[in-house]
Amino acid sequence: MRPHNRQNDEMRVVAIECGYTSSPDGSVLVEFGKTKVICTAMVEQGVPKFLRNKNTGWLTAEYGMLPGATDERTEREAAKGKQSGRTVEIQRIIGRSLRQCVDLDAIPDRQIRVDCDVIQADGGTRTAAITGGCVAVALALYKIHRKQAFQGFVAAMSVGLIEGEARLDLEYQEDSVADTDMNVVMQQDKGFIEVQATAERSPMSPSQFQSLIALADLGIRRLYSIQAGCLQEWYH
Repeated sequence: MRPHNRQNDEMRVVAIECGYTSSPDGSVLVEFGKTKVICTAMVEQGVPKFLRNKNTGWLTAEYGMLPGATDERTEREAAKGKQSGRTVEIQRIIGRSLRQCVDLDAIPDRQIRVDCDVIQADGGTRTAAITGGCVAVALALYKIHRKQAFQGFVAAMSVGLIEGEARLDLEYQEDSVADTDMNVVMQQDKGFIEVQATAERSPMSPSQFQSLIALADLGIRRLYSIQAGCLQEWYH
């Protein structure tokens, strides 16, 4: 039996609150069960040096976990003077994923900076950050009157194999014992952006791989509806 008696194809309760903070161009609080992430998007003039004079824009992302996000206090990386490899890897996948939802040529010489801060962690922080970050980006583009630059929802979902069973949306209790852990990022009506899969204990078969992909696709399609509903409610 899964935690909270969930079925294998059942997600945790997912909620996205638009306009969670007032200063950024776009902001949301996204919740995947007990996992909670604040995602903000701010539009700045100028682009990185390698894009100057190319009449295009850019999007970059940063990710962090607050000290009280887990049961044991996590030391601030700023206090250590460097980011962990995990943090760098997660913020890169967030940036790669969210660049797909923006027509960068439609925002020339502007950069969108997305910040994802985990305030409570219970597995799936990167998938929550990507899903919520996409909505924050959409809100920011609406605010600067570049709605047409939004190219469709991007969302992410975790899946895994536990004792041979394919399960959707793993929380930490499951993720920590999974035989295989996979994170899948997709764009609505366009397909896969990224698939991260690791067999922790034993290799997975091709059929198991396909079952995980199908399960992730099922969950992500549900996330598109939640993202769209959040924006529709905010603007109406």
